Amino acid sequence: MISFEVNDMTCGHCVSMITKAVKNADKGAQVAIDLASKRVEISSSAADADEFKAAILDAGYTPVEAVGAAAPPTAGKSGGCCGGCR
Repeated sequence: MISFEVNDMTCGHCVSMITKAVKNADKGAQVAIDLASKRVEISSSAADADEFKAAILDAGYTPVEAVGAAAPPTAGKSGGCCGGCR
C-alpha cells in the first residue's frame, strides 16, 4: 500500500484528477481517496511510489508520502485545482 497526503486536494474535481493521474501511471491500480483527511492510498504491483508521486505532481498537486495512520490535515495552498474551492 502506498499512501500520500495531498493537502492541496480540496474538492471532487481534485479527487477525479488525482485518480486519473494514478490510473495513467498504472491502469490496474486500486485507488482509495479520502478527501476529508487529504489521503490517497494506492495498491499496485506494476508501479512504485516514485512513479505515482510524479504522476500526481504532473497533475498539479503536491503529494507527500505518508507513513502510518492518517494524520489530521494541515493547511495546503488555498484554492485547489480550479481556484474556486476553499
